[in-house]
Amino acid sequence: ARGEELNTHFRSFPNPMGLAPGRRRLVLGTRHMLWDFRDQPAVAAKLDPPGTHDACYLPRTAHVTGDIRIHELVLVDDELWAANTRFSCLSTFDASTSFVPRWRPPFVSGLAPEDRCHLNGIGTRAGAIRYVTVLGLSNEADGWREGKADGGAVLDVPSGDVVAGGLSMPHSPRWHEGRLWVLESGRGRLSVIDETTGVAEAVAELPGFTRGLAFAGPYALIGLSQVRESLFGGIPLTDRLGVDERRCGVWVVDTRSGATVGLLQFQGSVQEIFDVQVLHGVRWPELAEPGAALADGAFVVPDEAVAELELSEQPAP
Repeated sequence: ARGEELNTHFRSFPNPMGLAPGRRRLVLGTRHMLWDFRDQPAVAAKLDPPGTHDACYLPRTAHVTGDIRIHELVLVDDELWAANTRFSCLSTFDASTSFVPRWRPPFVSGLAPEDRCHLNGIGTRAGAIRYVTVLGLSNEADGWREGKADGGAVLDVPSGDVVAGGLSMPHSPRWHEGRLWVLESGRGRLSVIDETTGVAEAVAELPGFTRGLAFAGPYALIGLSQVRESLFGGIPLTDRLGVDERRCGVWVVDTRSGATVGLLQFQGSVQEIFDVQVLHGVRWPELAEPGAALADGAFVVPDEAVAELELSEQPAP
């Protein structure tokens, strides 16, 4: 917030997708790479306007994955997990390989760069990986596309079982306040799943393709996209809303009533949002793109090395 206004700004990355916040850490998945940013409080304190920024994320490491179509990311005990959509699996990462496959749905017979089921979302529960979303129960290359309107599912990772099926392009499975939530993107809905019956009950119906879900107490922050007809035609959302009726932005829904209590709508060139995350306790963060002046000119050294610095008086970066 900046007075009565909202401060927004943009950073440019190729195909930015999943975001994983951690303790003073933020990981971003892009077309071919993972970018690992670390919060540098000493740099934040020097930014203009003075005393405004309470976090400054600078790029520290990058990992080249190749085009694995990274979707959602999550940090579990500081270990990064990714929805490796092209290879239909969950992956972690090490220093010497593109990715380390850790789990795949039981109906997927092996690893192949074929996007067989469009595994896109990861949900944790009690600090462990527990749920994934897929757009189809397919073992064929791009096999999810044929039944995309109602062939999606939430899967239980430990057992591989289907928790809920018959979903329309589900994304963003989340365990919150004792319930399993999911976005039925193809219907533009926020839904809650009864794990006993597998029924998805709609909590709110929204004017866009729902993708990206985070919670702040009883409020759900949901990303909306206008959707592309070439890929998303033939789904309930496009039957319900015309092109001019679909919105892009972040909608805030009160989960107790399903009412929209706030929204941030983009009306220019921003037409799609994939992920939404909450940085708890942070009100005004900065994030520097690799190669930006701030990333090039802000140097952070270990505490024990500070006494060795011999710097002339220069303006702060």
